[in-house]
Amino acid sequence: MHRRSLLKASMALAAYTGLSSTALMSARALAATADGDAEHFDFEGLKAQAKALAAQPYTDRKQQLPPTLATMTPQQFNAIQYDANHSLWKDLNGQLDVQFFHVGMGFRTPVRMYSVDAASRQAREVHFRPSLFNYNDSKVDQKQLKGDLGFSGFKLFKAPEIASHDILSFLGASYFRAVDSTKQYGLSARGLAVDTYAKRQEEFPDFTKFWFETPGKDATRFVVYALLESPSATGAYRFDIDCQAEQVVMAVDMQVTARTAIEQLGIAPMTTMFSCGTYERRMCDTIHPQIHDSDRLAMWRGNGEWICRPLNNPAKLQFNAFADTNPKGFGLVQTDHEFASYQDTVDWYSKRPSLWVEPTTPFGEGSIDLLEIPTTGETLDNIVAFWTPKKPVAAGDTLSFGYKLYWSALPPTGTPLARVHATRSGMGGFLEGWAPGEHYPEKWARRFAVDFTGGGLDRLPEGTGIEPVVTVSNGKVQDFNVLVLPDIKGYRITFDWYPTNDSVEPVDMRLFIRASDRTLSETWLYQYFPPAPEKRKYV
Repeated sequence: MHRRSLLKASMALAAYTGLSSTALMSARALAATADGDAEHFDFEGLKAQAKALAAQPYTDRKQQLPPTLATMTPQQFNAIQYDANHSLWKDLNGQLDVQFFHVGMGFRTPVRMYSVDAASRQAREVHFRPSLFNYNDSKVDQKQLKGDLGFSGFKLFKAPEIASHDILSFLGASYFRAVDSTKQYGLSARGLAVDTYAKRQEEFPDFTKFWFETPGKDATRFVVYALLESPSATGAYRFDIDCQAEQVVMAVDMQVTARTAIEQLGIAPMTTMFSCGTYERRMCDTIHPQIHDSDRLAMWRGNGEWICRPLNNPAKLQFNAFADTNPKGFGLVQTDHEFASYQDTVDWYSKRPSLWVEPTTPFGEGSIDLLEIPTTGETLDNIVAFWTPKKPVAAGDTLSFGYKLYWSALPPTGTPLARVHATRSGMGGFLEGWAPGEHYPEKWARRFAVDFTGGGLDRLPEGTGIEPVVTVSNGKVQDFNVLVLPDIKGYRITFDWYPTNDSVEPVDMRLFIRASDRTLSETWLYQYFPPAPEKRKYV
């Protein structure tokens, strides 16, 4: 359809549906980019479509790309830029705008994009064409770009940085991420995780279609719908995205139907990177004191307990499941935003946002699962966290969940008790301040220091007895110290762990502080990996 014909069609649609003059202008503005035929769209219809697809055999939609796209380098892919003059909502001159990612490199699944008029519920597809992009120094041979190749994803811009700095992107499989006020991307979320830690290879579902509701001129929130497909499941998603000044908040409604039985279904999955920190130094032989997108898994359990679980970069893959019923929230958190902690001027780990999940429907029984994968550097995400329902998922089952995602410096809610400020670990077995010199301790030990702050610790009456409560799954703990830390208005708890056998299995540690019978802090959970017996000595 030619552009002139499309304009006429959009005007006829406005007359037929009785659109206001503002809506009519919107339809005209979108016509140049959304050039498909009009068709009705609503969320109920999308859910029915996804459920019907689950009863059909899976179709792998990956396409054979022309050589100029299939063999390109990441640098060449990044050189392809969407032409801002064809942004989806450019002619509205509003607060928000959408641009699309080109297919190429490893992004071979064509993603179909549709613009939806919120009043009429009429949708028009945005078809791929080379004129939508500037190829710059990508060395793409445009003569090879034949037919509708689709897109690989999209990105969102918000005034006053329209077309210069995106704040949200969906790109690759069902991955997406957003920024907070720092405008710095960090960890990623996914639409669904399938068999991340199971007896078979992990499956990565794809978002294959998106529908965008046209926002008002002054709106800072908009609605996106998505169709998800994979060999094991299909899904319908509604994202109500609020682009606030300090954070991005997504209200997610999802319905997923299983094509086959699924051993492990991950709801609200998120992926991050942890290479090294204040307690895990194995991979920190760089100029940077710490390297991570997130430093802990935070959990607000259904019974009200707050948990801090520092992340690890283990020597071998580790999987932990934290059983719960109707959790109040969980997330991967970057608590330390001080430049001095990272000394990084390239990736800016000090600016990375946290991601918090707040269920808006009961999640029922299940577990918050954490997978930690060994990594030798900072270029690969090695941490995955998600909710897994307790009930096994059978072929034909349909499940619905609602939750909010908060992309912000810190979670929007927190414990009224003292929280874990930092975790540190080093050699133990000696009096603090008298590190081993010529005379080493007779027994090898590992020391842990956990700092607590907030929760009114600085207002406790003088002489209040602070009692650390520590349990470990193996070995023994002793040599406790409680130290006042005026700089953080809190306390440091130190203790030494001593092995009592030759086991190298992970040691689960649990710590909180109390005064008499009153709990003062959230619960610190940690997993320590003892060295082999022959390495339990000071060098």
